[in-house]
Amino acid sequence: MMADNQAIGLSPCATPGTLCVLGIDLGTTSVKAALVIETEQGQIVAQSCSRETQAQADSLAAGAQGMEQDVQRIIKALNECLAAFPREHLQRVSRIGISGQMHGVVFWKTNQGCKWAKSGTGHTFQPGEVSHLITWQDGRCSSSFLSSLPQPQSHLSLATGFGCTTIYWYLKNSPDFLKPYDAAGTIHDYVVAMLCDLERPLMSVQNAASWGYFNSRSKSWNTEILRESGFPLDLLPEVGDPGDIAGRMSHDWHGIPKGTEVGIALGDFQCSVYSCMTERTDAVLNISTSAQLTVPMPLGFQPPETPDSLSAVAYFPYFDGYEVLESNVYTQMINAALAQNDTRLSICPTVFGERHMPEQLASVTSITASDLSLGHVTRALCHGIIQNLHSMLPFQHLKEAGVKRILGSGSALSKNEVLKQEVEKIFPFPVIYGKDVDAAVGAAMVMLHRR
Repeated sequence: MMADNQAIGLSPCATPGTLCVLGIDLGTTSVKAALVIETEQGQIVAQSCSRETQAQADSLAAGAQGMEQDVQRIIKALNECLAAFPREHLQRVSRIGISGQMHGVVFWKTNQGCKWAKSGTGHTFQPGEVSHLITWQDGRCSSSFLSSLPQPQSHLSLATGFGCTTIYWYLKNSPDFLKPYDAAGTIHDYVVAMLCDLERPLMSVQNAASWGYFNSRSKSWNTEILRESGFPLDLLPEVGDPGDIAGRMSHDWHGIPKGTEVGIALGDFQCSVYSCMTERTDAVLNISTSAQLTVPMPLGFQPPETPDSLSAVAYFPYFDGYEVLESNVYTQMINAALAQNDTRLSICPTVFGERHMPEQLASVTSITASDLSLGHVTRALCHGIIQNLHSMLPFQHLKEAGVKRILGSGSALSKNEVLKQEVEKIFPFPVIYGKDVDAAVGAAMVMLHRR
């Protein structure tokens, strides 16, 4: 099991009026917690801890197409993270911000979703009547199934792994599965509901947009469209704005005092961007397991009312309005040599396709015997990754949006000089590296900035 635990002294927390906020991110493979404090010099990360969840579980209903995780293991990793913090530090926490993997869905039964118990570090909770988490990576909703669903009144096209499309899949293929449950949300919505003992889940517009069938202009579900098709409306959470307080802790938790404010659950993508974007003229390029190029939209921007299934650009609710565009590409990264400055070899790296073009799979063209060395292949792969991002969000569009620099982050980018060279060739902006994104820190910062 991977563990990462770093700490510095917390004496600034003793200063009257200083905020100490706990940020939590429930990621696809790990859970991370960060204790952030506000000082006269700004925000500092006082302590952080991460644990791999090892939560992958078999899907009995969807088979090999299903991607599910055991919620018990996710909460176990979360409890282990918090247990690693000194109790006296957690006792100073005044707010909690929580983010997590978007799009996915977990089901539970109200008032039976968890069980609280005393432990050596205070109270902890364990999942009760809770389903597996069906993750954003889930592939059970085929293109033909998605095309059979009613057209949403939303700017985002439907995709497999979205909460509402997964619920539709169960309605058609396994309706009995839904009968024991009367609540649903993302995994981070579930944790917020359990901490605050909410009678009904509360979801931010960030997570609601990621579920499908949500109108971001009116901040409301497509209830009429859903009702006409027999969708179980009682499973839809109530919706609030990012930064709102969802409730207060119903128990002390690992020493965090009962009554501590808990923010409405946020999207991990938005929190990652929030953790490093300091100017509205910044663009954020993150390359790790996936790649995203993100820029803020002008104040007052509203997304289209209907989805464009062919568009490579997706708009996601940010903070204080609609501000983020995002392009995704899922790719495998390899370390490469720097000996090859150029190559005729051409690699399209979209191994998993794109949401707007799932049929666009990876390909290699212009193959010659002289271009098959590791240097050529590495250079072509790195060029293909950046060129694919540029094809979806070109330099000219960034310039028109007022971008003046790019903040480069992600382990794949920071460790690969070839990728950096290709970024600087294709995007002629100043590029600042080392601005690593951190959704847990971002979630904490959102709550620190709330007044």
